[in-house]
Amino acid sequence: MTRTRPALEVELFRGSDAITDGVLTPDVLRTPHFVRLFRDAYAVRGTPITHELRCRAAALVLPEAATLTGVSAATIYGVPLATGDDPVELAAPSEARAHRRPGMRVRNLRIPDEESVPWNGIRLATPLRTAYDLLIGRRSLVERVACTDAWLRSGLVDFEELRRIVVKRHDHGVVVGRQAVELVDPRAESFPESELRVLLNLNELYPVPQLKVCDSNGFIARVDLGFEEEKVAVEYDGAWHGDANQLPRDRERMNRLQAAGWHVVYVTAKWLRSSPRSVAAVVTQTLRERRQTPFRTHSGKKSAPIGR
Repeated sequence: MTRTRPALEVELFRGSDAITDGVLTPDVLRTPHFVRLFRDAYAVRGTPITHELRCRAAALVLPEAATLTGVSAATIYGVPLATGDDPVELAAPSEARAHRRPGMRVRNLRIPDEESVPWNGIRLATPLRTAYDLLIGRRSLVERVACTDAWLRSGLVDFEELRRIVVKRHDHGVVVGRQAVELVDPRAESFPESELRVLLNLNELYPVPQLKVCDSNGFIARVDLGFEEEKVAVEYDGAWHGDANQLPRDRERMNRLQAAGWHVVYVTAKWLRSSPRSVAAVVTQTLRERRQTPFRTHSGKKSAPIGR
């Protein structure tokens, strides 16, 4: 006999409440009809498990003093820095006993009320506090910069205000946060582009993000990262470039750049992950060669080598 799923009017609920109210029994709660997100927090099977749903589930079982922050807060505000598989990121004082819960990344601190707002029974960090926590959180320098780039693109935070806070505060992680804030540039349009730019910056290479390339006839293309004097573009080559409709456009764009005297270095996801040092080395060598070798401009005239 096939069991039918018990009728529930909500997609997310506390198991203890459902049992107390007589809606479910413990045995029924353990059936495949339900998915346990955290201890005592359940979703009805078939409900899309987004990061926002995980945050709402965490709010069901956490005390009021807990505050969503970092990538979780950013995702709630509409900047999807976390997926449905990522742990919920929050801060909570030690007395809240929110630590060591699987699926949650908890910092042992109380975020002041003026730096948060009420949200589903707990607290949500303000946009400025969210930005600050992205910079000082437990991530690599590159990840901190890339997350902050994306967050600043939302327009919810003033960069100079963020910089002032990072300089004057002394929380754990702020030393790396101060290094990260100096590398932030919201012009990058994707996480990998931010990673690539930071890699180059750390190797004393400073391209312009989303550089517009023009010739005497006007706009040619916009490149991910550009060294305008040397006419070198560094492009992150994501999986979408293999799309059948995108390939002709990419080739046309490449032809226009080459005709204007530009050299393009394509960096794939695999290359960036497996050998970042060689990425920086190739870009460095390309720039060196371009400075030493005359190249033709869009007018057909040779340009003299660029010295330093």
